[in-house]
Amino acid sequence: MSTLGDYIVRRGLQTLVAFFILITIGFFLFRVMPGDPTAILLLNPRIPPETRLLLRERLGLDEPLHLQYFIFIKNFFMGEFGYSFHYGRPVTEIILSRKMFNTITLVGSSVVLAIAIALLMALVAARRRGSRSDAGLLVFSLATYSMPVFWLGMLLLLAFSVNLGLFPLGGTISATKVHESTLDYITDYLWHMALPLTALVLIQIGYNFLIMRNTLIDISMEDYVTVAHAKGLPEKIVMRKYVLRNAMLPFVTIVALQLAGIFTGAVLTETIFSWDGLGLLLYEAVTTRDYPLLQGLFMLIASAFLIANYIADILYAILDPRVRYR
Repeated sequence: MSTLGDYIVRRGLQTLVAFFILITIGFFLFRVMPGDPTAILLLNPRIPPETRLLLRERLGLDEPLHLQYFIFIKNFFMGEFGYSFHYGRPVTEIILSRKMFNTITLVGSSVVLAIAIALLMALVAARRRGSRSDAGLLVFSLATYSMPVFWLGMLLLLAFSVNLGLFPLGGTISATKVHESTLDYITDYLWHMALPLTALVLIQIGYNFLIMRNTLIDISMEDYVTVAHAKGLPEKIVMRKYVLRNAMLPFVTIVALQLAGIFTGAVLTETIFSWDGLGLLLYEAVTTRDYPLLQGLFMLIASAFLIANYIADILYAILDPRVRYR
C-alpha cells in the first residue's frame, strides 16, 4: 500500500509523460494536415514561386520534419512559442490577451451555472424518483443533451436576434457605442454574452443532470442510507451527510473536466456568436494553417486537462484512501 505522498509523486510523473506524448502528437498532427500556410498568406496567384519558397524559409517550413520537431522542443523548454503566421505577433501575447478573458468569462460562467442548476435538478429528481417531476426533468435533460450546439445557437439567434431583436447577432461589445461608464460597458458586455451563455448552459445541464441523478439514486439505495432512514433521521440530513458526501467522487470528475474546458473555449459557440475568445481563435488558426498558434493553443488545452485530471486524482485519494492502493 502506498502513501498519499507516493501517490501524488507517481501521478505527477505520469502526467508529465502524458503531456510530452500529447505535445509530440500535436506537433506532427498539425503538419500532416492538408494545405500550406504560404498559400493562405500569399493569396495572389501571380506571386512567383521564388517568393513562396523564401517565405517558407523565413517561417522555418523548409527544414526536415524531425529538425523542426527538435527546434520546437528546444523553444518549448526555453519558453518561446514562436510568432503567429497569421497575426505576426508572439503566440503567448495572442493567447494571453483579452481573448482568454472573454473565454474564461463566458465558459466559466456557463460551467458554474450548469453544475449548480443540474445539482438542484438531480436532488429533486432523486428525492422524487419515479414521479412526474422526475420524468419531466429526465425528458428536459435528454432533450438538451441531444441538441447540437450549433443548431441551438442558430435557433437562439433566429428567435431572439433576428425576429425579436432583443439581443445582438454577435460580438462581445458594441463597436459603435460610446460607453459613458463602467456599468454601461459591463451591461453591454453581458447583453452580448446572454445568448452564447444560454446555449452553453443548456447543452451542459443535460449531461450533468444525468450523471448526478444516477449517482444520487445509486447511493441512496445503499444499506447505510437505509439504516439512516430507519433511525428516523430527517431527509435533508440523510441527503447531506450520507448521500451527497459519498457522491463527491463523480462530482469531482465532472467539475474538474468542465473547469478544464474553460481554457479550451467553445469553438462552435464562439464561432456562431462571433465571440472573440480562444474558441474562435482556434477556428481561425485551423483555417489559416497557423502552426505556431495551433501548437500554443494545443499545449494550453493539453495542460488544462492534464492538470485538471491530476487535481481530480489527488482529490480522489483524499476522499477515498482506497485509490492509493497499488
